[in-house]
Parts: sequence; structure tokens; C-alpha cells
Amino acid sequence: MEELFEQLNDENVSTVSSVFKLLLSMLLGSLVGLERRQKGQIAGMRTFALICMGSTLAMLVSIYIPERLFNVTANGDPGRIAAQVISGIGFLGAGAIIQMKGSVRGLTTAAGMWMTASIGLAVGAGMFLVATLAALFIILVLTSLELIERRWFRGKEQKIVRLKVNRILTDTTPYRQCFQRYHVHVSDEFFRYDYTQQTTTINFMVRSQDKTDFVSLFNCMHALGDVLSLTLTNEVNN
Repeated sequence: MEELFEQLNDENVSTVSSVFKLLLSMLLGSLVGLERRQKGQIAGMRTFALICMGSTLAMLVSIYIPERLFNVTANGDPGRIAAQVISGIGFLGAGAIIQMKGSVRGLTTAAGMWMTASIGLAVGAGMFLVATLAALFIILVLTSLELIERRWFRGKEQKIVRLKVNRILTDTTPYRQCFQRYHVHVSDEFFRYDYTQQTTTINFMVRSQDKTDFVSLFNCMHALGDVLSLTLTNEVNN
């Protein structure tokens, strides 16, 4: 048993330690992916497990090449291959954000992917305790902090009000006054101009109370004239 423990904690790359590290990274990645899947994210247990295992394998290869193939330890650079994981994982994270059309949920999943990749690197380097605690901290952030956010922003929802008018619009002050009348806070706005059709589409990022009467709000905005459409959504779409 003591011999097995020494093999698992061997600083050199061996079959026993490598298999253990891959299994541990699969478990830690799956735990993070399970939480994401419960929140309805497309990236779930399999995605996060593969990310974590792939990062671990990259770190193992990074250690193995200078150690075994070139027989160098002091002057080797085991971080060269592993460093590419941090930049390469950005493609997966960007894909998650694009899939979610820029929603906050997509950003959280992308950040989770990046952190899970770092956990895999830590496991590959033999930092078992740090990697395990990091995985637990991720789950803590994704669960406990979400509850805090919900309580802190209870009764306030982030929405997108999409307005399309039949002219090139530059001043949104009249529409902002409608928002103020119904106590809706506008945090930002995005314009799209179509000079061929002479139309303007504006995405207002707003925060409102649950009881906000959007029907009356839309009537106020429609009364300003030239309104082609008004929609309420959770996603930005220019």
C-alpha cells in the first residue's frame, strides 16, 4: 500500500501515476460539469471531464518530453506545451458564448471551462490537493454565489427591449423617458442602422422589477410614432 502511494505521488511520469492523474481529473471535471448541466447548459459532464483530462494529459506530455526523450530536468521547460492549453481553451469558451448568443450564462460556462483546464494542469503537475480544492471552490462559486446574487437582486431582472423604428434614429431621449416613467433602468443601448430600408434597431439593456407593466411601457413607446416592432427578450440580437 505504501509502495502504491509512492507511485501515485511520483514526480516522474509513470504509468500508474499518469492513470491516477487522468482518473482524478476526469472526476473533478465531471463534478464541475454536473453543476453546469443542472443549470441547463449545453456543456455538461462529458465536456468538462474531457477538458480537464486533456489538460492533464498535456501537462504529463510536457513533463515527459524533457524528462524521458531528452533526458534533461534542470534545463527542460515542462510548461511550454501546457501553456498552450490556457490560450487554446479560449476557442471552446468562445464557442460556448456564441452558442448562448452572448448571455451571462455562456460567459460563466466559458470561465468554468478555463478554470477546469487549469485544474487539469494542476493535476498533471501533481498538485492533487490544490486541484481538488479548486474544483470545490468552483462549485462553491457557481452555487453559493448564485444564491447570494438572487437574494441581492431579488425582484430585479435583466432584460433586452428591442425597438425597431422606420427612420434613422439618433436621439433616444423620448424612449428613455418612457422607461423612467415606469421605473425601468436602462444600463446600455446598442444601435443597428439599415440605410437601405431607412430603419433603426435598438437593443436597450434594462433592469426591471417583476411587476413592471411592459404592455403599458410599450404603448408609451409606440405612441412616439414610426415604431415597426417592440420585443422583450433575454438575448442581444443585432
